[in-house]
Amino acid sequence: MFTRKSLLTILFFTFFIYASHYGITIYAMNTVFAVMAIVSLFFLKKRELFFSGFCIAILWFWWIGYSFVYYELIFFVPIVLFAIGILYGVLFYLIGLSQNLFYKIGFIFLLSYIDPFGFNWFKFELLFIDSYFGTSKIEFFIIVASIGLFIKYKNRYKTQSYGLLFFVFSSLYGYKYVEVNNTVEKPKINIMKYQTTIEQSKKWNRTYKQEIIQDNLSAIENAILNKKDLIILPETAFPLVLNRTHNVNNKLLEISHYISVVTGALYEKEGLLYNSTYFYEKGIVQVAHKVVLVPFGEAIPLPEKIRNFINDIFYNGAKDYETAKEPTTFNIKGIKFRNAICYEATTDEIYQNLDTPYIIVTSNNAWFTPSIQPTLQNLLMKYYQKKYNLYYFNVTNY
Repeated sequence: MFTRKSLLTILFFTFFIYASHYGITIYAMNTVFAVMAIVSLFFLKKRELFFSGFCIAILWFWWIGYSFVYYELIFFVPIVLFAIGILYGVLFYLIGLSQNLFYKIGFIFLLSYIDPFGFNWFKFELLFIDSYFGTSKIEFFIIVASIGLFIKYKNRYKTQSYGLLFFVFSSLYGYKYVEVNNTVEKPKINIMKYQTTIEQSKKWNRTYKQEIIQDNLSAIENAILNKKDLIILPETAFPLVLNRTHNVNNKLLEISHYISVVTGALYEKEGLLYNSTYFYEKGIVQVAHKVVLVPFGEAIPLPEKIRNFINDIFYNGAKDYETAKEPTTFNIKGIKFRNAICYEATTDEIYQNLDTPYIIVTSNNAWFTPSIQPTLQNLLMKYYQKKYNLYYFNVTNY
């Protein structure tokens, strides 16, 4: 329902993303808006909740439709966006099914765990990423419960006092993230991050293939001249199946005697295709395959028969990418670096059995540029940086 309350709710839920996109970070405003976003969920009626959830989802994820343009499926864009809006509209609607305080607190908290089809980029905790509150699950629960107590027992001072104490505790617990820098020291290794700006329409066009390869090799040669220890190139920086392109692979093996190289490219084995990261050092190559695929981008998260039907109809029979069973950690110049490819860096799976704070993230944001997608990805990486105390080396195309 189109009301002033629902419009304010939409503003509270989206302001921090668009402000960050334009380089604006105001902790006080983000804190107030984040709190008001949660407060509004206790007051909105069911139809208002549905409308708010629908619009919030569109404003967070309208860029998803960009990728279908490159598959020549532009007619699919409004269908996908409408489906996303409906999905989150229903989830928000369910908050209003009962006026019971404990139901609302519990369901709002539960929503922070729900990742439709494995897509986990809608996080309620992200509202507090650049605020005076923390972003852990326990802090989020305390915030939601405190707000609920204030609203339900507004005339009971004892209950309000408990709510206030919870609120202050959460604020003080999160404040350290504002004032204290990340505790991980920068590794003692001279690294060059080669950021590229190749349009997605050109990236896999054979006309530009040799030009892209030569640009990458020139960047590596420049890194050698500047006495770098390591150069990192983006996801699929070499737009080819690198282990089957022997001239390029052999060239990188040769170069690796002078500098360590981390680069993205495809990998093929027994007819199966992987989105991978190649690590070259001292004439040896190690390959890390992606562990977590992008839902509906690299894999269809549906039963096999439905998945095959969709791939046959819309993707000319192409198969989903294959995945590794566990994350890979590279040992570079005696220092461990966990590998993460784009979307993976915003999932908990890639940080399993983590034995290093150093994360190499390679991305190709050209799929969704220009849009807020790189900003949202950056905010999510800040969330995981706080959660696991990490130091990122993020290298992107666009």
